[in-house]
Amino acid sequence: MAQAYEHLSHWFERLNDDCGYEQWSQYFLSGLAALGAGHKGLEVGCGSGAFTRALAGAGYAMTGADLSAPMLSEAMRLAREEGLFVRYVQADAAKLSLGEKFDFLLSPNDCYNYISQEKLSAAFRHAAASLRKGGIFWFDLSSAYKLREKIADNIFADDRDDVTYLCFTHLFADRVGMDVTLFVRRPDGAFDRLDEQHTQYIHETQDVVDKLENAGFRVLRVEGHLGEEVAGSDRVNFICRKA
Repeated sequence: MAQAYEHLSHWFERLNDDCGYEQWSQYFLSGLAALGAGHKGLEVGCGSGAFTRALAGAGYAMTGADLSAPMLSEAMRLAREEGLFVRYVQADAAKLSLGEKFDFLLSPNDCYNYISQEKLSAAFRHAAASLRKGGIFWFDLSSAYKLREKIADNIFADDRDDVTYLCFTHLFADRVGMDVTLFVRRPDGAFDRLDEQHTQYIHETQDVVDKLENAGFRVLRVEGHLGEEVAGSDRVNFICRKA
């Protein structure tokens, strides 16, 4: 079975076209401006680059980093189509080291859920080392509530003319396993079946805050999706400044 996003990369943004990318991007643009975050940004776990493109289009000097080569290929293709210059590099968020400093690191849409509890502290230290003093680190996690109560032990499906998406999820003590199957229509009308596996780790909010502080960050705010209350939110944003 393939690794995460080996097949899903090409379809990711289309299958998430109801997630409100425009409003979500504006949330980050407004927030970064209010924080005086600077000009040079890195999106960690950029995927196919929706947020990187939004920030680049708003005038930020953006780099996108992701572990998945297929995702990066898709990100480069989409940036070219929009006439945007974005540098994309392959990098692992768990041991980030690009040899330069950024004004801010942004990581939306679950990237750090793919890092285990044991590796999270080191991941935060690598993030801190990639920021200038006073730089902003803003990332989100799928909340423990979402993973345990909504995602785990469930089935998700999206059926479209040219692709069908199926996801079967399984709850473990510290994580949720996800078996993803795509049925993709070929030019002759037949379908190819493509399978891949994902694992998202469950992180408790206070434990994340403690690890951030130990890595040299001052946590400015913890808030739910688009600034809503954390309680009951599917997503938790951690907005931090490097000390």
